[in-house]
Amino acid sequence: MVTVKKRDGRKELFVVEKIVVSAIKTGASPDIARTIAHEIEKNAIDGISTREIKGKVLTMLKSKNPEWERNWMVFDTAVKKRPE
Repeated sequence: MVTVKKRDGRKELFVVEKIVVSAIKTGASPDIARTIAHEIEKNAIDGISTREIKGKVLTMLKSKNPEWERNWMVFDTAVKKRPE
């Protein structure tokens, strides 16, 4: 099983659906969101950080539709109060 290192140092199991839901919230279709999530899962190593996952997801979203990447960033900045 692959674990993910959270920003606060905690570890939890990698859950594909978290990526799917986040990608759908950006405007991606469920099919594209699942494709992105499964690609990340396929290449994930144990202890991967949430920052690494985010970077990979954003790159994939941007390659499909740059607006989806912007939507993610706006949500992170406005709702989650994250600077990057």
